[in-house]
This record gives sequence, C-alpha cells and structure tokens, in this order.
Amino acid sequence: MKPFGSRNRARTPGDGNAQSAGGDAQASHRLTLELQRAEKFAAMLAHSRVSNVIEVSDYLAGMYICNWEHLSEYWAENDRENVEDLLRKICQISPQRWHAWIELYDQQRHEKVAPRYRVFRRRKNEEPGARPLQSSDALATILKQAEQIAPAYDRKEGRSLPILNTECVLLSMVRSLGSEISRKLALSGLDVARLEKEVLLPRRRPRV
Repeated sequence: MKPFGSRNRARTPGDGNAQSAGGDAQASHRLTLELQRAEKFAAMLAHSRVSNVIEVSDYLAGMYICNWEHLSEYWAENDRENVEDLLRKICQISPQRWHAWIELYDQQRHEKVAPRYRVFRRRKNEEPGARPLQSSDALATILKQAEQIAPAYDRKEGRSLPILNTECVLLSMVRSLGSEISRKLALSGLDVARLEKEVLLPRRRPRV
C-alpha cells in the first residue's frame, strides 16, 4: 500500500489542494476520514503500477476496499458479488491481489491496537522527501465536480471548504459522462437515485 497525494503539492491529512492563481498551493476541499483512507490506498495502487499519477480506477478501488461495508448499501444485496467482480476488473487488479488487500485491510481495521493505519505506512524504499503523487486529469476533474455537490462545508482561514465523502465522489464518477468507468458503474445496478438523495439530503454531517 502507499502514501496519499494530490496534484504536485504538499498537503495535510483531510485537505485536498488546488493551485491558486498566484501559483501557491491552496486547499480547495477537505476529506472525510473514510475518504482519507481510500485516497491513501489509491496512492498505493498507483505506486504498485509504478505510476506518477493516481487514476480514477485507483480511487474507486480505494473507496471499495476501505469502505465496502458502507458503499454496498447502494447495490442490491443479491448483486454485490457480481459488483465486486466488476469493480476488480475496472481497477485491473488480479483476484489474488484484490482479496489479499481486502483481507489485510480488514485485519488491520479490526485490530484493537491503535495501528490500524500500519498498512498505510511509508515503504522502506521510499525517499522521505518524495513528492506526493499527482491526480490524473480525469480524477482531478471528478474531485472538482465533487466539490460542487459536497453535502457539507468547513471553515478554514476565513474560507468555506467543501467536505468530500465517498458518496459525492462516487456520484461524480457516475456523472462523468463519456468515461468508461461512468458507463460501467451506471450499468452495474448502482442505485443512483438513492445515492443522489444521500448526497443532496445527507442524514448526518461527514466526519473529518
């Protein structure tokens, strides 16, 4: 697994960044705890492909593996096994690696000792000063769209920052018309109407 990152800039946990007009890195959103973990996992997948960017498929895999218990609510129970197979194929991960990562994450998540994040620690061969991975253009666009439909906001340094959660990012992926991932998600049996309702009329404030 691997460290998290965004578009060529340093960031603090929970904050997403965009370049300001003056060239300074400036946070444009915050992430819920769930999405922070998913983003770290997505970066791991990108590293495993020796990629310089995090793709939409990496992010989707991170959301699935780190938060399937919650996300599965948006698919019919009798379809969930097929959905898992579909997501694995979208993310181009072999069944062996897919299940190994799920088991490892689940084991860490249920440990009573604090280090449930040990799976996300820096790899030994990683340079301490290495720059965080960038988002691909497609992923950056999806996250920007998610900012527009975020269900909650937070105040930081006099600015109002949207709080991104897994629902608003997943909905942005579905709404990314013309993309293969959007088409496959739409055909997967995903309850888009329920997902939209949760984003637009959230039952609870996201945890950041």
